[in-house]
Amino acid sequence: MKSRPSINAVAERAGVSIATVSRVVNKSKPVNEPTRRRVEQAIAELGFRTNAAGRSLAMAQSHLLLVLVPDFSNPFYAQIVQGVESVTRAAGYKLVLADTTEGDAPQSTALDALYNRLADGVINLAHLADDAALLGELQNLAWVNCSEFLPDAGLPYVSIDHRQAAIDAVQYLLNRGHRRIGLINADETYRWARSRHEGYELAMRRAGLEVTPDLVRVAASTDYEAGAQAAGGLLALVDPPTAVFAVSDTLAIGAIKAFRRAGRRVPEDIAVVGFDDLPLSAVFEPALTTIGQPMRELGATAAEILLARLQGQRPASRTLAHRLVVRDSA
Repeated sequence: MKSRPSINAVAERAGVSIATVSRVVNKSKPVNEPTRRRVEQAIAELGFRTNAAGRSLAMAQSHLLLVLVPDFSNPFYAQIVQGVESVTRAAGYKLVLADTTEGDAPQSTALDALYNRLADGVINLAHLADDAALLGELQNLAWVNCSEFLPDAGLPYVSIDHRQAAIDAVQYLLNRGHRRIGLINADETYRWARSRHEGYELAMRRAGLEVTPDLVRVAASTDYEAGAQAAGGLLALVDPPTAVFAVSDTLAIGAIKAFRRAGRRVPEDIAVVGFDDLPLSAVFEPALTTIGQPMRELGATAAEILLARLQGQRPASRTLAHRLVVRDSA
């Protein structure tokens, strides 16, 4: 079955913003005649049809909130969504989760939902492109970034200080006597991954240590197998690291499994520090030393900020505290 063209496709065809298409379709604000004709022509050419449910809700609320999730398989995001739901349920809202791993850019799906009144607001956990026109448009919508954010975009967000958290993790390993410390990072399209890489390098340089590219591996994803593969690359070095900082617990656990398969003991032969403090990290053997993120609090705070925006308020962004959780792996 052929999919319906989106409002984003109409905007691209007409050379206007999604907001302008919405104004023409909903007759909510005046649009100059040449622009209106271009939009109407694009609508006719593409066969765009507005959503009936969206039209019926044009002057009301859907009581649905959209959460953009980069990876449903990552338990980190599941913890955040539980935090979101703990706040939104009490306020009478239901959640709709959208997987952003495939298809259009996540903002396309979200803007369609907002302009067609299919969702009242968005909590975004996915990467957001640094696009001035898009960011300017989002500033007027009920949109909150969670964990991943652009610091100068003018959009409200809740996160932690990822760079400082990485510094704390590496400094712990330095304090334990390690000098050759590897990094297993994630896709550096994400700001949090870049920030954690920056923290790793900063801590190493402060200790007077050279940061060599061979000690850094960027995993193909954040799942366990990707962590194991990255760890294998570190073990293949002529002079392997004595400790590894992995930017997620899933990567760290995958790395530990790879080290064990290679006959290396953790932490006796190689120490490992993760990031997130997932529930599994406390029961895994050896229990994982990690950076604890307040995952449910991140979600709950994002929901509180979004609900405040829906009430016409302009709440400030928030940076929550992280903590080093020392267990058995380092």
